[in-house]
Amino acid sequence: MSRRPVTELAADGLPPLRAVIEEHGLAARKSLGQNFLLDLNLTGRIARTAGDLGRYTVIEVGPGPGGLTRALLTHGAKRVIAIERDERCLPALAQIAAHYPGRLEIVQGDALTTDFEALASTVPTRIVANLPYNVGTELLTGWLEAEPWPPYYDSLTLMFQREVAERIVAAPGHSAYGRLGVLSGWRTHASIAFDVPPQAFWPPPKVTSSVVHLEPRREPLNARAEAISRVTRHAFGQRRKMLRQSLKPLGGATLLDKAGIDGTRRAETLTIDEFCRLANSL
Repeated sequence: MSRRPVTELAADGLPPLRAVIEEHGLAARKSLGQNFLLDLNLTGRIARTAGDLGRYTVIEVGPGPGGLTRALLTHGAKRVIAIERDERCLPALAQIAAHYPGRLEIVQGDALTTDFEALASTVPTRIVANLPYNVGTELLTGWLEAEPWPPYYDSLTLMFQREVAERIVAAPGHSAYGRLGVLSGWRTHASIAFDVPPQAFWPPPKVTSSVVHLEPRREPLNARAEAISRVTRHAFGQRRKMLRQSLKPLGGATLLDKAGIDGTRRAETLTIDEFCRLANSL
């Protein structure tokens, strides 16, 4: 009777990710925004971009078969909390938890309804994730608008589609500059660390991805989160219109006069300081 060949183990002592995916039947689901990152060299690079993790709890969103999870643990994360919506991935993550006793906590649930601050408790926390494409922007916006500030996390190291990454780091006047760029620039120092080609994933997406690292400003530009959120939503919701038109629901010319901003300008020309002035004039 022939035996199935034993799969050669990866450097961390666990099976290669392709073998894990095959064993557990983890076909990526488009409805969940899944693209599994298989290259362990790249997952290691993401973990290193997050910095020295030795004293941190790392919260990861959408670990899937656990490639990045393994890298975070290999690179010394004190503890990893992995939030996974897809129950098919739980057995694969349980294998990792058994390999790293006491260092991996698996939370089954929807990241959009998860209380991240409660998970972080009072321990130093960093968020590191290959975010599902369909919820990445919404999650980031929620983290940027968190109150009070400075937040419960020390940094965010996140993967997005390259187009979204460019919007996060865009400066005024750039074609990619919009609401996301204002929010990230208002509260963090954001930079693109490196790109990840489509062939590094399974299935390969149609676009290049980028890893973005964001560090919270300890003294953010002065504006209330609710106010700057409203101002940017209206200003960029009709970005081709002059501000006196796009901001009409918030007071239009009166609001602009109070902030000392010319109403004939368009949203993409305003600096983050000017958006803060508008928010404080509401």
